Amino acid sequence: MKIYQLATLVILLSFLSCNRIATKTKEGINKGGEVVGESATEFFEGVSEGVDKTLECKITLSKDLQENGLKTGVYDIDSHSSSKNNKLTLYLIFDKDLNKEVIAKAYNKSGLEIGRAKILINGTKGEANYYDFLFDERTDIGFRNKITIE
Repeated sequence: MKIYQLATLVILLSFLSCNRIATKTKEGINKGGEVVGESATEFFEGVSEGVDKTLECKITLSKDLQENGLKTGVYDIDSHSSSKNNKLTLYLIFDKDLNKEVIAKAYNKSGLEIGRAKILINGTKGEANYYDFLFDERTDIGFRNKITIE
C-alpha cells in the first residue's frame, strides 16, 4: 500500500512540476510577444511620422491675412475631378472678423508656380471652418510643395 501511495505522490508531483514549467514558459512567450508587438508598433509609428514629415507641404499666410487675425490649422490635399491632387482643404481660424477674397498659389519643389485658386472666405472672431481651394484640373500639388495664401 505504501508503494502505491508513494507512486501516486511521485506522479502527482511530476504532473504539477510539468504544469508549472509549461505555465512559466507560456508566460515568458507571452511577455516576449508583447515586447515584440510594442517594438513593431513603435517602429511603424516612427516610419509613418517620417513619411508624413517628408510628404507634407508648407502652407503660409500673407502678412496682411495674419494681421487680419487669420490662422491655419490642418490641411488635406486631394483630387477633385481628376486623378491629380488639385484640391486643398484648409482649416482656417478667425481671431478677427474677416470677409475677403483670397488666392492660394501652389509652387513646386523648384519654386515655380503651378496653379492658383481663388475663393471668398467669411468668418467672425472666434469661428473656424474648412475651406476648399479648387485648382485647375491640370495642377498637381505634389509632396513638399509650397502653398501661399494671399
